[in-house]
Amino acid sequence: MDPLGAPSQFVDVDSLPGWSDAYEAEQLDCHQSPVEKARVDVRSPFPYRKDINEKIILWKGDVALLNCTAIVNTSNETLIDKNPVSESIFMHAGPDLKDELQKLKGCRTGEAKLTKGFNLAARFIIHTVGPKYKSRYRTAAESSLYSCYRNVLQLAKEQAMCSIGFCVINTLKRCYPLEDATHIALRTVRRFLEVHGETLEKVVFAVSELEEATYQKLLPLYFPRSLEEEVQSLPYLPADIGNAEGEPVVPERQIRITEKPGIPDDASDEEGLEADLSFIGSHAFARMEGDVDKQRRLILQGQLSEAALQKQHQRNYNRWLCQARAEDLSDIASLKALYQTGVDNCGRTVMVVVGRNIPVTLIDMEKALLYFIHVMDHIAVKEYVLVYFHTLTNDYNQLDSNFLKKLYDVVDAKYKRNLKALYFVHPTFRSKVSAWFFTTFTVSGLKDKIHYVESLQQLFTAIPPEQMDLPPFVLEYDARENGPYYSSYPPSPDL
Repeated sequence: MDPLGAPSQFVDVDSLPGWSDAYEAEQLDCHQSPVEKARVDVRSPFPYRKDINEKIILWKGDVALLNCTAIVNTSNETLIDKNPVSESIFMHAGPDLKDELQKLKGCRTGEAKLTKGFNLAARFIIHTVGPKYKSRYRTAAESSLYSCYRNVLQLAKEQAMCSIGFCVINTLKRCYPLEDATHIALRTVRRFLEVHGETLEKVVFAVSELEEATYQKLLPLYFPRSLEEEVQSLPYLPADIGNAEGEPVVPERQIRITEKPGIPDDASDEEGLEADLSFIGSHAFARMEGDVDKQRRLILQGQLSEAALQKQHQRNYNRWLCQARAEDLSDIASLKALYQTGVDNCGRTVMVVVGRNIPVTLIDMEKALLYFIHVMDHIAVKEYVLVYFHTLTNDYNQLDSNFLKKLYDVVDAKYKRNLKALYFVHPTFRSKVSAWFFTTFTVSGLKDKIHYVESLQQLFTAIPPEQMDLPPFVLEYDARENGPYYSSYPPSPDL
């Protein structure tokens, strides 16, 4: 304990400058104000959020000295590791901590366990074990390190903690590359705060002088402090930004278990042996389908039966699906142009397409098609609806009719059968004309499913607002054009 009247060695987190404070001061010194409404065509998957930034603190110092609800200790499986972070925590906490740790009987890699803080200013210590890094087992190491951060945050949430001080979990002894580990740490915390931000008031990253520069460089990628910084940081995001929770994603290792491997989910039992055999093997003899060249020639001549055409189309779709599951599509996923939200008034899954987030001229559109198939294959087995936000799109975001025709031709029949409505939000006159021509002369069966929605209030008559995850710019545009969201509008005749 500190002698009576002596200043405490512990640091109150409320006295530390926040992540945004230095940036705002810099803007004032330069007589510049942060960009409030930068016009950007592509938003970062980690958009500017002032409310989240206010919770973040980067502090160069000893995590053991922080006066937080809890601090994080990085250790080994026996919880008696000798590293600078652990040694400082043990020294300041006192001998009672070692006795407490013996009761825990160790901790597995990626897990998190809780003890009291004893003589620390922090009330609790959360102990976690980071992975040993070997390049040949990189995927396993990434998943384990993600689990460390996620389990620590989950424990903080369950214990209703107000503030938490993170050390750098990956230690030099465990050989994890600092920059790679920092990406995982920052994006995991960011994704957690996006969903559970109300549970934590402060998150402190306590770093050493060696680690500070890396955190300073990477923090703007995941916690941009203005729209301008968001745009500037976007090109520096890595290809793999994880899933919705920040967890590393390896598409080729995702396993899909079906009752009948090799047969599409919507194949009915009544189709019998013929359906089973049509998906066996990869050559004509194995599939018992005869001469493939002859069938292709008949297709070109328009002489192949309807059943044979459907079978050929199914095989073609399966090839696209296999490729979609094997391809690295993280760059397309990071655009946030296609995602699942809630359900409509009929309980049908709602999928959202954000036109403004599709940089048609910059991305590989074949990969975009693969991503659509990858996301939608399991959605389309049941009834679903699409909501397309045309809000503030320009020529840079316009999908070519040839691409849309290809997508419509490639996808499985279940996509068309189970699509019950396509809500076209904030259409322009030009987009209505284009859609009319496309659905009248290019594709069939889609025209009657399109509903043009001029305001969000009209959309909410079909899909409850609490079931919609709306991009902020859509809300702002609608409020500007149509007034408050919940004012009285007559229901749309289309809906």
